[in-house]
Amino acid sequence: MTTTGTTATTTTGTTTAPRPLTGFGTVSGVPWLPDGFADVFESTLVRVGDVDLHTVQGGAGRPLLLVGGWPQNWYVWRHVMPRLAEHFRVVAVDPRGVGPSDKPRDGYDTGTVAAELVALMRVLGHERFAMAGHDVGMWIGYALAADHGAAVERLALLDAMIPGLAPDIPVFGPEAQNDMLWHFAFNRKRGLNEQLVRGREHLYYGDQFRTKAARPLPDSAVGFYVETLARDPEALRASFEYYRATDDNIAQNERRKQHPLPMPVLGVAGARSQGERLAALLGPVTERLDSVVLPECGHYVPEESPDALLEHLLPFLRA
Repeated sequence: MTTTGTTATTTTGTTTAPRPLTGFGTVSGVPWLPDGFADVFESTLVRVGDVDLHTVQGGAGRPLLLVGGWPQNWYVWRHVMPRLAEHFRVVAVDPRGVGPSDKPRDGYDTGTVAAELVALMRVLGHERFAMAGHDVGMWIGYALAADHGAAVERLALLDAMIPGLAPDIPVFGPEAQNDMLWHFAFNRKRGLNEQLVRGREHLYYGDQFRTKAARPLPDSAVGFYVETLARDPEALRASFEYYRATDDNIAQNERRKQHPLPMPVLGVAGARSQGERLAALLGPVTERLDSVVLPECGHYVPEESPDALLEHLLPFLRA
């Protein structure tokens, strides 16, 4: 790929100007998108330090960073991005290890990833921005706001537990709880996970989507997510690395929670997923929290209930 444009220097090293990107996993290489999506958004590859990060950018206005979670990528935001782009410069990113972004061997603790995303936004010319994170993106969002508070105007956190903030879970808990959470322990195992899942990605990840969705996701979306992880052995490994960094994340969050987040925070949970537990989790670590529970919604909030999410997210971000 030919690179054009100027170079810039950030705290993480030398970067090149964003480059258009096509192919699998980009705007031009995913299943069904909302009408007119490609007229507003394009995929770009942005060099940040030693890592190339895939972003999907579009719209105009104040900058808004969107970070998805496991086992998904930027595509989780596709239903809400067009409406958001009417008011904001939207930057949906695949962090390291995700989608077409680079997949280094280490650096998957939330402190490292958060710093990298702050550097990304600076490369794009955004010193301050709003942010929304779902699932692992919520882990990253909390870390980013805690470690780089001056950069974050407003923060929306969607349906997850955060290591180091959530209460310990007993080994012999209820079966329904185990069905929802057993992957935390499995994903942290080193060396064996890839061997057990490789070639059976549709079974492992398919079970995750079935178990956690109150409204089933389209087969095309599930198939895309599974193929993203199945077609590249490094993608499968990297998907587990976020969980293998749990000890580091717990230690980091033990420090972070001593200082509640000062910026406005919106918590959004599915009633058939985290529900009221999300507000209980975020209350002690925030100073200005609004929270909402979406009825008949499971874990995959931006896909299961995009309109209901926007009813709360847009007023919050535009305030």
